Amino acid sequence: MDNRNSNTPSSDGPAPTLTVRVIMQGKEVGSIIGKKGDNIKKYREESGAKINISDGSCPERIVTVTGHPDTIYKAFGMISKKLEEDILSGPNINAPKPPVTVRLIIPASQCGSLIGKGGCKIKEIREVSGASIQVASEILPNSTERAVTVSGTADAITQCVYHICCVMLESPPKGATIPYRPKSASLPPVIFTGGQPYTIPGHMAMQASPHEMAKMAHLAHISHIGQMSPLLGGAQALPGSAAIPAALLAAAVQGNFPQRPTAPLHGNMPPNPTQAQSHEMTIPNDLIGCIIGRGGAKINEIRHLSGATIKIANQEDGSADRSVTIIGAPESVNMAQYLINARISTEIGHIGTLIYH
Repeated sequence: MDNRNSNTPSSDGPAPTLTVRVIMQGKEVGSIIGKKGDNIKKYREESGAKINISDGSCPERIVTVTGHPDTIYKAFGMISKKLEEDILSGPNINAPKPPVTVRLIIPASQCGSLIGKGGCKIKEIREVSGASIQVASEILPNSTERAVTVSGTADAITQCVYHICCVMLESPPKGATIPYRPKSASLPPVIFTGGQPYTIPGHMAMQASPHEMAKMAHLAHISHIGQMSPLLGGAQALPGSAAIPAALLAAAVQGNFPQRPTAPLHGNMPPNPTQAQSHEMTIPNDLIGCIIGRGGAKINEIRHLSGATIKIANQEDGSADRSVTIIGAPESVNMAQYLINARISTEIGHIGTLIYH
């Protein structure tokens, strides 16, 4: 049953645009993408919504659906049905099947409106849609957002998501939103400073043990290292297994730590066009400034250190994110991606300090 009209915000102008983000596991994402991207292409074309999926370096992936409420309704209808089909076609056909479950990401400042006074709004959405809906009490790590878990049949979830969209349009988020970004499954960063390697498992630097360095040396696959970077506070930081030179790690395991990494080699070794690759990142508008820097200083520094070509797309109407395209040799792309993520992590930590302390 379609109950959309009972909760649609009134508007005399064009339909408002909204972005809904969902946390999914790799297997679920693979099903939604489909063979050669056939499924996601179909969902985009038939719903009219923009559907983007974060890169695959994390166990959790973020599926972003952007459009007006009706296009989001259509997109979630198809996505939910696909997830339901996967559950029903699984092993043990005669065994009871769990409901379809999706985890939405909602700014914490909007969760009060979603719950309503005395829980009246969330109760109403449950009754109208037939879905189970739970709002997490804890903020997602390093963000100002919460997970909202919706369970039920594909139709119930689609109805529920639509009504959640209507609440989000009626009650926009208050203040700046720091989006949730899943943590990478890769090794922690390694920083070389004062001739010693340090790992950062949490928020405190710890001197790396020979065992850790040997493990990283085994996983290393990039041959170049950039120079000392003021962008990272004067220390040389590298993204774990993604950019630790094997030769440097071998020296580190033996205790022969360099006092200063060598200068970048990109200027003397132009990338082979046949080895060039392209990677696209999505950066929230609220954080794009920390990537660009005053007068473009930060983005130019990242380009210089990584040797990659970095292009930042113009802001699209109604979109909360900007697209950043990185082009270059694999090691250059990985280094640029890491430096960008390092800037974002630093900025989020700074904002979090201002908000919570």
